[in-house]
Amino acid sequence: MEYFKNLLELIKIEREEDLSSYLRLTRSTSVTDRRANGLSWYPIAIRGTEMSRGDYLSVELERTTHQDLSHQFRFGASVVLFSNHDPNTDRLEGVVGYISGNRIKITLRTDELPDWTSDGKLGIDLLFDNNSYDEMQAALKSAADAVKDNEEPRLSKILTGAASPGFKPAVFKYVNPRLNQAQQRAVDQILAANELAIVHGPPGTGKTTTLVQAVKALIKQEHQQILVVAPSNTAVDLLSEKLAAEGISVIRIGNPAKVSAPLMSLTLDHQLSGHSGMKQLKALKKQGLEYKNMAHKYKRNFGKAEQEQRRALFNEARKIGKEVGDIEQYMVEDLLNKAQVIAATLVGSNHYTIRNRRYGTVVIDEAGQALEPACWIPLLKAEKVVFAGDHCQLPPTIKSGEAAKKGLSTTLLEKCVTLHPGAVTLLEEQYRMNEKIMQYSSHVFYENKLKAHDTVAHHQLFAEDMPLTFIDTAGTGYEEKAEGTSAVNPDEAALLLSHLTQLVHELCAIHTLENFPTVGIISPYLQQVLVLKDLFLHAAELQPYAGKITINTIDSFQGQERDIVYISMVRSNGEGIIGFLADTRRMNVAMTRARKKLVVIGDSATLSRLSFYTDFIGYAEQIGAYKSAWEFMDC
Repeated sequence: MEYFKNLLELIKIEREEDLSSYLRLTRSTSVTDRRANGLSWYPIAIRGTEMSRGDYLSVELERTTHQDLSHQFRFGASVVLFSNHDPNTDRLEGVVGYISGNRIKITLRTDELPDWTSDGKLGIDLLFDNNSYDEMQAALKSAADAVKDNEEPRLSKILTGAASPGFKPAVFKYVNPRLNQAQQRAVDQILAANELAIVHGPPGTGKTTTLVQAVKALIKQEHQQILVVAPSNTAVDLLSEKLAAEGISVIRIGNPAKVSAPLMSLTLDHQLSGHSGMKQLKALKKQGLEYKNMAHKYKRNFGKAEQEQRRALFNEARKIGKEVGDIEQYMVEDLLNKAQVIAATLVGSNHYTIRNRRYGTVVIDEAGQALEPACWIPLLKAEKVVFAGDHCQLPPTIKSGEAAKKGLSTTLLEKCVTLHPGAVTLLEEQYRMNEKIMQYSSHVFYENKLKAHDTVAHHQLFAEDMPLTFIDTAGTGYEEKAEGTSAVNPDEAALLLSHLTQLVHELCAIHTLENFPTVGIISPYLQQVLVLKDLFLHAAELQPYAGKITINTIDSFQGQERDIVYISMVRSNGEGIIGFLADTRRMNVAMTRARKKLVVIGDSATLSRLSFYTDFIGYAEQIGAYKSAWEFMDC
């Protein structure tokens, strides 16, 4: 089918660009550079080994230096263990099974560590993520084959626009007084849907709360296991924790991004450790290890009898390994069969432990940030899908401009909202923002349908404070400067910190340090974020409040909120070039992070080249929120 053929071509283009980017970072680079880019842990120490499934060996490693460096290692990632003696030949590939702090467990395709792991310094490199692309391509090919063989499931036809979704009469009722009217409608729609339901959740509208109650209702209605997935580990973790808090039995496939006791208790590994079969399993593993150790005591120069004995010991160890694998498999299936919810990332939904499982319903959270090819991995396992997300916020990250332009940037959520508007429920009541902060976003993105709940509609920092301020730097000479591929505006950054300092002076008169409002300082440009962080470190008056102030890019604030948010727009030039400020969805995220006060600082002359900003500035003027930077020049 042309639909899936096109997606296969797009993901091929994306894969090639992603690989090129990876090779640029790793080819002919030193381990020091790879470590700085988050692609290496070096040096590391082996802290333990144990037999894993089949002939595999699980090795626990710890990085012993440079522990403060951020990294890109994640559960399921492909890695290579290497020695500094000869990194080209002393190599063993494996997969990350667990990561926490500076410790990582990797599963190696061997039953014993080679001799070189005892000599010299060891390290691990992150390999290119072929697995994710392989899983996406395999899912798309399976979907295409089903079409070719006239076996295409009804859900697939609906998602590609070849059929329309159906809804049954509302026989099963699930009413929860904690849900508002729109949230209750969303749950009702999900229960009535035969194949497709969409929860459109703008910022602060309680999408997660709605989904949790919907999953509870589905379990009661269908008495079937439900698959809950999302594109990121963080989103899966949040939903898993909320579901478990409601008394739902959840198994989290994979390693949580946030290592906390409640989350760790949901993982398959943790639940296996408490299984009744674990005692027998440990005894067998210990016996198998003893046989291996006995075999290793025979040195290279020994006779035929010793050779036979060595071989017999290894054979016994392998037999025990197979028995260990069988028992482990039984324990895994036993736990999975008892779970009400299986939770995983989109790619993780095809993890070997759950690869062959089928579900009545799959719930895809944060669907507005999910690549469509990745969505098809769990979709092929279910008869019904619930999409939840907001296509008016950040889209998925795509490396290839060509693939994005040809359609990869359009998510399946967006397509289905357009194709099947009757399946969509918009959550209209938000619980985060003062209504003056909310109104412009509501007008542009949500057809003026959002309304602020009474508890937040008029909340503000202090009496008479204007919740929204636009500070116009036009005419001040605060022009942007190029910084590599990014842009910076040091004068605008200095003005922002000066304005914040004055606001802090006003607030410290009515707040203690413990209950001081939280502050987010954000910018679309990473280089501007670095300038802001540097200025902040030298702002002595702000240092007592450092624990309350966060400075980062817009993308990093997705899903977060603060009492006060400052946005540094950066762009100020005579040509009216605004770069990726033209991505208004990104600005929607930025403008909806604030609870009680939003301060936007930018050059109206440059920004007004796009109607989105012209209208925003007009809105600020209309409500008395417009200020000229000249008013703050002496702050």
